[in-house]
Amino acid sequence: MNLFASDIKPSAIPSVKTSTSASDALSIMEEYKVSQLAVVNNEEFLGLVAEDDLLELSDYAEPIGAIKLTIQGAAVNEKSHIFDILRTLHQNNLSLVPVVDNKNNYLGCLFIADIMNAISELLSVSNPGGIIILEMNVSDYSLTQISSIIESNDALIIASFIQTSPNSTLMQVVLKVNNPDIGKIIQTFNRYEYNVVASFGEDMIDDILRDRYDLLMRYLNM
Repeated sequence: MNLFASDIKPSAIPSVKTSTSASDALSIMEEYKVSQLAVVNNEEFLGLVAEDDLLELSDYAEPIGAIKLTIQGAAVNEKSHIFDILRTLHQNNLSLVPVVDNKNNYLGCLFIADIMNAISELLSVSNPGGIIILEMNVSDYSLTQISSIIESNDALIIASFIQTSPNSTLMQVVLKVNNPDIGKIIQTFNRYEYNVVASFGEDMIDDILRDRYDLLMRYLNM
């Protein structure tokens, strides 16, 4: 999966300054339905201010600069991979992820919906085709052989991902191919003694990919 922060269009959620009052920051959070905001002065990213920190104040007129930011170093570089973005979301329990350049200049932030849409495009949700799910022992996995079988049936893999369990030696390989006529491909997999546990036509693809995305989000405890 080759997707980087710079490939995802930043959201329109505004940042705040150290001079911004707590009440103004809370109003922005309520308007955009987020729990954090980036604090930026003269393009330099300083950190994230959290809603919980602001709600504990006795005086909402107090500027953000007078508050200790509890979320430090939660930004990703513009060259960060999608997995790094997801890890940052998870580790800091964020509703958005700030993006900076190599000089720590703030470039914008990525909202969860932006990230999900980018992953959907990466998984070729909108492209026609079919889905095949194989189950096998981890030691038997060979993407080269799997690709060869699919290509021998005049099709190509346009998206693939793997699901494993820590308590099992089995794994599932989810394949999306660019040919909706997957009958011959399944027959070839059976001939090579692959275990085809499920296959889906065009009308069910969006639901399957969405379910797999939800599994990823639950794994990350988001």
